[in-house]
Amino acid sequence: MRYEAPQTLNQAVNVFSEFNGLKRILAGGTDILVQLRTDVIQPELLMNIKDIEELGKIELFDNFWKIGAGVSAANITRNKEFSKEWPGITEGVGLIGSTQIQNRATLVGNLSNASPAADGVPALVAANAMVEIVGRNGNRKLEILSLISGPGKLNMKSDEFISHILIPRQNKNSSDCYIRFIPRTEMDIAVVGCGVNLSVENNNISAVKVVLGAVGPKVIFSEEASNSLLGASLNADSLSKLQEICERDAKPIDDKRGTIDFRRKVAGVLAKRAVEKAYKRIMEDS
Repeated sequence: MRYEAPQTLNQAVNVFSEFNGLKRILAGGTDILVQLRTDVIQPELLMNIKDIEELGKIELFDNFWKIGAGVSAANITRNKEFSKEWPGITEGVGLIGSTQIQNRATLVGNLSNASPAADGVPALVAANAMVEIVGRNGNRKLEILSLISGPGKLNMKSDEFISHILIPRQNKNSSDCYIRFIPRTEMDIAVVGCGVNLSVENNNISAVKVVLGAVGPKVIFSEEASNSLLGASLNADSLSKLQEICERDAKPIDDKRGTIDFRRKVAGVLAKRAVEKAYKRIMEDS
C-alpha cells in the first residue's frame, strides 16, 4: 500500500487525482483504520490529509461557516460561537462515538461514509449545508442531499474528495435541533434520527425543514411535513399532522434493532419533539 501525507491542498489534489487504483482519504481514521485491520478494504493508496493546514480550520465568513475535512468532531463542539448558532448540528456531531473518538473523528468523515444512520447528516441537510469538492478539474459545490446516492455511495468522480463543509449563517429568529433514538443510553448508532431547522415570525413558523435519518437508504427530506408547518402556529393540531406525515414518509427496514412499524412511529415522535425543541430555543433567545 502506498502512503502519502501531502502538506497542501494542491498537493493532495494532484496525488489523489493522478492515482487510478483503489484509494482512500485518512482524516480522523476512526473508521478506515478499523476497516483496514479487518480487511474490509485494501486500498492501494492511503492519503493522510491531517497535515494540511487549511483543512484543519473552522472559519466564519459573512454568509457562511467553512469547516475543513480535517476538523475533529471535538473541535466543532468546543467552538462556542458555532454551537450557539447551530445547536442542532452540534448535537449531531456530539453523538459521533465516544469522547475519545470525537478527538479524532471528523464531520466530513461521518458524512463521507454515507451511512443512513449517520448522526452528523440530518441536521446538516436541514441547515441547507453544502460540500466543497476538489478534483482534477477544479472545485465544485454540491448540496448534501445530492451528494449521497445510497448506503456507502457518494455522487463524486474517482479523482474527487471533499475538502470543506459549507454551512450558511443562521437566520434571525431561527434555530435547529437533532434528536435520535437508540436502545442504549450511549455509544450506539441511531435507530431513527431527526434534524429540524426552523424560523419563526409573529409566533408562526415562517421557514422549516424536517429531515429524517436511519429510516431509508439515505436521509429523507420530508417536504410535505415541512410544508405542513409553514405559516402555522405550533399547536396540537399542527404537530399531530407533522407526526402523521413523517410516519408515512419514513421508509425503514426490519432488523434486530427495530421493526418497520416501530421505526415509523418513532420517526413521527422524534420529528414532533425536534420541532418543539427548536421552537423553544427560538422563544428563549427572543
